[in-house]
Amino acid sequence: MARDPDTIEREIEQAREALAGALDELSDRASPQRLSEHGKEIAAEKWADPKIKYGVIAAGAVLGLLILRKLLK
Repeated sequence: MARDPDTIEREIEQAREALAGALDELSDRASPQRLSEHGKEIAAEKWADPKIKYGVIAAGAVLGLLILRKLLK
């Protein structure tokens, strides 16, 4: 049974609109600015954790003391 050309055109237009919407969403998700902002948010959340924050501070202090010790020898 042959399909009506108007129906086929409507289905093609619906498929185009769906594809355009999907492409817009993908381009938004993959935008460098959005990815950068998301990375910043994750880093801020991790830094807010006292275990991480004080661990990094302690590691920096130890590293600083080791460098200072090496320079003063």
